[in-house]
Amino acid sequence: MALAPAPALRGPNRTMLRGPSILLGASVAPAAVLAAALLSSLACCSLQEPGDPVVSGLSPYFGTKTRYEDANPGLLPDPEAPRRDPELLEGTCTPVQLVALIRHGTRYPTAKQIGKLRQLHGLLQARGPGGGRVGAVGGRDLGAALAGWPLWYADWMDGQLVEKGRQDMRQLALRLASLFPSLFSRENYGRLRLVTSSKHRCVDSGAAFLQGLWQHYHPGLPPPDVADMECGPPRVNDKLMRFFDHCEKFLTEVERNATALYHVEAFKTGPEMQSILKKVAATLQVPVSDLNADLIQVAFFTCSFDLAIKGVKSPWCDVFDIDDAKILEYLNDLKQYWKRGYGYTINSRSSCTLFQDIFQHLDKATEQKQRCVSPDVLSPRAALQIVFTCPLANFFWERSDPSTSLILHLPRNPS
Repeated sequence: MALAPAPALRGPNRTMLRGPSILLGASVAPAAVLAAALLSSLACCSLQEPGDPVVSGLSPYFGTKTRYEDANPGLLPDPEAPRRDPELLEGTCTPVQLVALIRHGTRYPTAKQIGKLRQLHGLLQARGPGGGRVGAVGGRDLGAALAGWPLWYADWMDGQLVEKGRQDMRQLALRLASLFPSLFSRENYGRLRLVTSSKHRCVDSGAAFLQGLWQHYHPGLPPPDVADMECGPPRVNDKLMRFFDHCEKFLTEVERNATALYHVEAFKTGPEMQSILKKVAATLQVPVSDLNADLIQVAFFTCSFDLAIKGVKSPWCDVFDIDDAKILEYLNDLKQYWKRGYGYTINSRSSCTLFQDIFQHLDKATEQKQRCVSPDVLSPRAALQIVFTCPLANFFWERSDPSTSLILHLPRNPS
């Protein structure tokens, strides 16, 4: 599920942050209008016991597939406790509106990723008699270990939200409600509006978020079906939330353009990736001709999926070292740069509909507060709106090159 970034007014200046799209009306007159956007992310968390964490040195390079706990270790002692930026709410500011664009919670791999992993697993199981030799990592045969490692992913999973992802969203709702108590008041609950794309993981994330709010308002009571909740279920609006699917110029110039990702394909066959292919082939004792960059990426992310979904460090984590991880992170960043970031002008312009919608609500709230209009007469969407979406383009940081470490680390929900 995805939560989208929200604009913020603090004093005279606007600050764009990142998070779910939430608009809230407070019951007190503000000194300033604040809209806070939380950093979006793939909500990747582990199932391990707090006292026995399972970690991998590769985690900083997983991008959106990084676990919540790895991105924000402060969640480990208490995942429901908010962590407030001391500059976010100053004494002279009273929050009256919150807009947050939130990414979906932890999910399964897609069917396409599972198919590639199955292909790789088949290569390992088909190794010849020489497969008993000691591998290059830790004095053990990693190829044999991975051939015997359970391949528990199935096609039906296809990117669906996992239970840990639902927990991610319930806990995020509790943190937000604690962070902005005047906005998430019981009186405002009926004015809450959730908007989502039609992706099942986003719809399910929105439902889990509502369940978390129900837990906040009614501790100890089981939540009803989201359709029976006062604020109603998340509303699907693909034109707003999947704007790239409704922008013909983007579809023509980027999505359906076979040459749009030329630089990505060139890097896949370049010396850096070829070096990793040869190294992995030697480690797993399979022909290098049977491997390609896509299979290597899937192997790399399988480490992250096992960590996030099951809380285990699989042998896939031992196939790669930090230098490999940096190269694979760059490959992933490069793709997002050209397909979702600054590579093509239309990438960011295709999102104008969504961000125009967000800013219109913020501007309207500002105008109404300046006229001392009671929050009770604000439009329903100006009370509380949360938007759940899938990955967005990366529009907000100024960078002159597709460097690693920032492009895919921003979409996290760390509040």
